Amino acid sequence: MSENPPLQYLNDDSVPQQAAQPAAPAEAEILDAYSQAVINVNKTVGPAVVAVQTAGQLPDGRPTGGSGSGVFISPDGFVLTNSHVVHGQQKVAVLTSEGDRLQAELAGDDPATDLAVLRVHSRDLPFAPLGESGKLQVGQLVIAIGNPLGFASTVSTGVVSALGRSFRGAGGRLIEEVIQHTAPINPGNSGGPLIDSRGRVVAINTAIIAMAQGIGFGVPADTARWVVGELLSKGKVTRAKIGIAGATRQLPRTLARALDLINERAVEVAGIEQESPAQSAGLQLGDLVTAVHGRLVQDVDDLHRFLAKWPAGQPVELSIIREGRPIEISVTPVEA
Repeated sequence: MSENPPLQYLNDDSVPQQAAQPAAPAEAEILDAYSQAVINVNKTVGPAVVAVQTAGQLPDGRPTGGSGSGVFISPDGFVLTNSHVVHGQQKVAVLTSEGDRLQAELAGDDPATDLAVLRVHSRDLPFAPLGESGKLQVGQLVIAIGNPLGFASTVSTGVVSALGRSFRGAGGRLIEEVIQHTAPINPGNSGGPLIDSRGRVVAINTAIIAMAQGIGFGVPADTARWVVGELLSKGKVTRAKIGIAGATRQLPRTLARALDLINERAVEVAGIEQESPAQSAGLQLGDLVTAVHGRLVQDVDDLHRFLAKWPAGQPVELSIIREGRPIEISVTPVEA
């Protein structure tokens, strides 16, 4: 026998009446703004996130392969992921959130920024737009979606904990403006998107610090946008080089004062490639590069930073100290 609703006596006549029941709150009111943002992002961007599965073979016959994550950045099948997930692999496939396994081909690879673009031959696919990472602020909510440890469509949240970080990619080049965040990521998250509360990809997760919790890094969307444009238009990212091996050296204070330099350090020419622009221009071992085209050079990264944006084939002026004397040398970089 079912229980009767509770009764409450409300007037002097002691007439029993059914107690008023509180109105059930709307579902949207139960969830706070934070939860709503994460739920909305997962609903809109989640279908665009894929698992990336690879297979290959080493020269000695040993099999290679693994898995990572990626995200569709266009409806016609372009997937953005990490270079280290797909580099050197013979077979690549993506697994969608709906369970479809699609064969993919490598459209472009840039180990220097740890980014790669895959192409799946399909259309009308869910995709996530690239946002403007330059507008991020420390403390801003970010959401990571990926395939950590094989668990597809895993969502984690955190905040931007620092901006302007840097670390070295393959080949020793510096990846700049890296985003540090606290959204938990694990092996398999590599290549997955870091998303803001409006559903825009602001970074591609690329690395974690082993044995550290709450420290993850992502290559910024502004860098990814440029790399994708280079890969899709040219098939590679073009960078200029002058053909030297450099080492950062502290400048003697007496030398800096004598030459009225504001540098504390310079780049010493420690090696010169044969038939390189540096050799043709007359650079010598032991030369100290203090400026390039009027811009201060204090370490090898400053030189890389400049050449990354300088067009190959266009001469550039190097300010050099040779045997204690300042000289200017014109060098014409070539494509790396």
